[in-house]
Amino acid sequence: MKLLTLIGWLVLFVLCWPLALLALVLWPFVWLLSLPFRLIGITFEALFAFLRAVLMLPARVLGHGRRS
Repeated sequence: MKLLTLIGWLVLFVLCWPLALLALVLWPFVWLLSLPFRLIGITFEALFAFLRAVLMLPARVLGHGRRS
């Protein structure tokens, strides 16, 4: 993925170098702005995994899905 990003940036640099340099300068700010949304996503993913584990606990206790 990183190599594809680098190749895309190099193509953009060849076609329109001011836009490529602007993207290079603004990328850290975009990353900082997206960080809270990533943390929210990680939190919700953990919450849903916990809820799934709690809801499936009775089935696991009763042995559902166990192969003999």
